[in-house]
Amino acid sequence: MGREDDLAAIRADLAAHRLVTLLGPGGAGKTRLSQESAEAAAAAAPDAWTDGVWFAELAPVDDPQTVPEAVLTALGARETVLRGTTAEELRAASDRSACDPMAQLAAFCENRRMLLVLDNCEHVIGAAAELADRLLAECPGVTVLATSREPLAVPGEAVRPVEPLPDPVALRLLADRGAAARPGFRIEDDPAACAEICRRLDGLPLAIELAAARLRLLGPRQLADRLDDRFRLLTSGSRTVLPRQQTLRAVVDWSWDLLDDAERAVLRRLSVFSGGCDLVVAEEVCGDGAEGAAGAGVQVGSDGQVGSIGQVGTGGAASPRTWVAPRDVAVLLGSLIDKSLVVAAQDGDGRMRYRLLETVSEYAGERLDEAGERPAVERRHLVAYRELARNADPLLRGPEQCAWLDRLELEHDNLRTALRRAVAAHDEHEALCLVLSLQWFWTLRDHRADARAWSAAVAALGPDPFAPPVEPAPVLHARPIDAPPPMDPEQLKEARREIRLVKLASVESDIEVLRKQERRDELTGILAAYRSGMPQTCKLPGVMWYYAVLLTGRFDDLAEMTEDAVRACREYGYAWELAFVLQLRSKIFNDRPEGLAKARRDADESLEIFVRLGDAWGAAEAIAGRGESREGRGEYELAAEDYRAAVRYAEELGARSQVLMLQTRLGSVLLEADDEATGERLLHEVLELAKEQSGGRDAVSFAHLTLAMHLTCVGRLQEARGHLEEVRKAFGQRGPELFKGVLAMSLISLDVEEGKFAPDMLTGIRSAMALFRDELTQIVAPDLPVFQFLTAARAVLGVRGAAAGGPDAARLIGAYDTLRSAQHRPQRIVRRNRAAAEAETRAALGDDAAYDRAYAEGGGLSLEEATALI
Repeated sequence: MGREDDLAAIRADLAAHRLVTLLGPGGAGKTRLSQESAEAAAAAAPDAWTDGVWFAELAPVDDPQTVPEAVLTALGARETVLRGTTAEELRAASDRSACDPMAQLAAFCENRRMLLVLDNCEHVIGAAAELADRLLAECPGVTVLATSREPLAVPGEAVRPVEPLPDPVALRLLADRGAAARPGFRIEDDPAACAEICRRLDGLPLAIELAAARLRLLGPRQLADRLDDRFRLLTSGSRTVLPRQQTLRAVVDWSWDLLDDAERAVLRRLSVFSGGCDLVVAEEVCGDGAEGAAGAGVQVGSDGQVGSIGQVGTGGAASPRTWVAPRDVAVLLGSLIDKSLVVAAQDGDGRMRYRLLETVSEYAGERLDEAGERPAVERRHLVAYRELARNADPLLRGPEQCAWLDRLELEHDNLRTALRRAVAAHDEHEALCLVLSLQWFWTLRDHRADARAWSAAVAALGPDPFAPPVEPAPVLHARPIDAPPPMDPEQLKEARREIRLVKLASVESDIEVLRKQERRDELTGILAAYRSGMPQTCKLPGVMWYYAVLLTGRFDDLAEMTEDAVRACREYGYAWELAFVLQLRSKIFNDRPEGLAKARRDADESLEIFVRLGDAWGAAEAIAGRGESREGRGEYELAAEDYRAAVRYAEELGARSQVLMLQTRLGSVLLEADDEATGERLLHEVLELAKEQSGGRDAVSFAHLTLAMHLTCVGRLQEARGHLEEVRKAFGQRGPELFKGVLAMSLISLDVEEGKFAPDMLTGIRSAMALFRDELTQIVAPDLPVFQFLTAARAVLGVRGAAAGGPDAARLIGAYDTLRSAQHRPQRIVRRNRAAAEAETRAALGDDAAYDRAYAEGGGLSLEEATALI
C-alpha cells in the first residue's frame, strides 16, 4: 500500500544492478516489498530471468555457516516459483559438489538466468555478503535482491532505502487494518487520534498493523494515549508470522541482539535527545570521559570496523561497564546508521543530524535505565545544551544572529528537555542559566509561551528577591550567565532578580495580570532593587526595570531615567545596549506629545549602531521607530519606505511576529497615503499568514482594526463590522483595556455611521472612555481618549437631538481640537470623523454663531470636564 514509487524505483535498480539491497528498520515492510518488487520486475521483463524468481528466507538461520544450505533448500523446495527448474535438475547439480554447499549453489546457478531474493540478511550479514559476492562473480545470469537492516557492503551493491510510510499512506493502512479488526471503524471518526497513532509509530507498517489489532479493544484516542507503553500494548500480531514479528518489542529485540556492547551503549544514550542531535553533541553526550578509560572499552580499527569486549547476539542489556571514547562515537554512529537504527539527515546548513525513531527511542530508553546510566547521560545532555544556549546568547546580537537563531530553533526540543530535567531536579543554578540564556532567543522568535512557562517554573525554585524587605542590588557589570554554573552568591541573587524580570516581560501586554496586587507589589520591589543608570538596567532583561517605572505611573520620571541609561551605556562602552535603549526611548517619544523630533534623533543613532553591529532585529526596530516618527508627521511615503526596509530585515531574521506587525504598519500607512489597493492586500496577507504560523496575535488584531477603520472611511460598513466581529470572537474579553476600549468604540462608530442611535449608546461610550484610563493607554496612546470626542459628539447629537445635544457636540469638537497633540497628524478616519462631526453639528444648530460659542467653550475644558459632557 502506497509503495508504487518504490516498486518503480526498485524495478529500475534491478535493471541496472545485479545486487540491490532494500535497507530499512524492522517493521518497515521490506519483506513484502521485496516479494512484490521481484514479481513485478519479472513480469515487466520476462526475458531477463528466464529461470525464475526464487525467495530465500534467512530469518530462521541461526548459524552463518548454514546460509548456503538454507538458500539451496529454498531453491529446491519453493513451490511458488514463477519460472523454475525441476527437482531432478536440482539434485543432479547438488551431486556434483556434495561436499561444499556454496559450491553446490554456484554450480546450480552458474548457467541460469534468475532473480534470487535473500530476505532478512542482517543477523548473518557476513555470510550473506560472501554468498552474494560469489554468486555475482561465478554466475553471470544471477541477480540478487536482498533485504537487510544494514548494507551487505559488496562491490557493485545498490542500496535502496525503505522509508516508513508517509502520513497519508499510514492513515490508509490504519483504516484498512482497523476495519478488518473492527468492522465499522473509520478514520474520519477521530482523525486527530488516528494521525497521532501513525506519527508516534513512525509510519512503520508492522507497528500500525499491531496497533490496528488493538482497535478491537480500544478506541483511537484510548490507543493513542497508551502508546507511551507501546511495547506492552502492541503484542497481538498474527500467529502465522515469524515470532520476531508478532510483537513490537520482538521487532526491536531482533536488532538489539545484533549489536555489540559499544553500539548498544551509544544507542541507549541517544535516547536522551529530543529531535535528534549533531555529531559534536553526540560525542559529548554518548562518549565517556577520561574517568571511564580504565574500564571496558571499544576499539576502532584502522579499517573503521568496530570491535569491543561485547559479544553479538547474546541478547539482554549491555554491560554498564562499557566505555566509549568520544572520538569513537562517529564510527559507532555510522554502524548504527548502517543497521537502520539511527536516522541520518542533513539540516539546512548541510550538516548531518542523527535521530531515533520514536519506537527505537523508547526501547533504548528502557535499556538506558537497565544499564543504570540515565543520571550521568542526562547530566551530560544538560551541560551540553546549557553551554550551547549560554555561548549562543551574545551571538544573537551581531552578524551571526540569523545563523544562531536557526541553530537554537533546530535544537529547541533538546533545550526544552534540558530545562525540564533541571527543573525536575530542582537544580536552580542550571535552570536559571538556561532560561536567562534563552530569553532573547524566545523574544526574537516569538516563543512567548516558553518564556512565560519556564520563567514561572524556574522563579519558583528560589526565594523572591522583590519580596519586602527588598535588598538593593549591588552594581554588577558581569551577567550571571557570563560563566557556567555554579553561580557565586551575588550572581545567584542577581539571577533570581533577572528571572522575575523575564517573567514580567512575558506578561507585559496582559494588563489584567499586571493589575493584580501580587504583581503590583512585585513592580514596587523591582523599583526598590535597582536605580537608573546601573549596568544591570542597561542590559537584558534589566531594561524591564523601565517598564516597571511606566506601569507604576512614574511618567514624569521616565525621561530623566532613560537619559541616565543612555549616559551609562556611553560611559560603560555598551554599544548594543545603547542602541537598544535609544530605540526604546524613540518609541516612547513617538507616543508622547511634542516628542517626534527627539524620537527621530534616537531612532537614527540606534539604527547606525545596530547596522554597524550587524543586528538585523535591532535595525528593523530602529527603522520602524523612524517610520513611526515620519508617519506621525504625515510623511506617509517616507514612512512606507522605512517599514519596507524593516520588513526585509525581519524576514532575513525569521522573526515571524515582527514581520507580521511591520507588514501591518506598512499596510496601514499605505492606506493613509491613499494607496488603498496595496494597503488592503498587505493587511489581508497578514491575516492569511497568521493562520499558518504561531504567534502574531497583536498583528492580527491590529490588521483587523485597521481594515475596519479603512472600510468605515470608504463606506463598506458591513465588511468593517465583519472584521470587528472577528476580533471580538477571537479575543472576547481578553487583552488589555486599551484594546477592549478601541473595539467598543469602533463598533459604536459603525452604529453612528449607520444612524443607529440607541438610548444606551452614550453609556457605552462612557464605559469605553473609562477603559482608556489604564497605564498602557497612557504609555502608548495618550491621545486616544481625545480622539473619541468626535464619535461622542456625533452620538450626543443623535441620541439627545439638536436642541439638547447640539451645544455639547460643539463643545466636544472644541475640546478635541485643543487637547489633541498638534505635532501628530491625525489618521484619515479621525480627520473624516472630525469633518462629519462639525458638519452635522452646524446643520443641527442652524446657527454658526451658536456653534462657534459652544466650540470656544469646549476649547477651555480639561479631559475630565469634556468627558463629563457625554
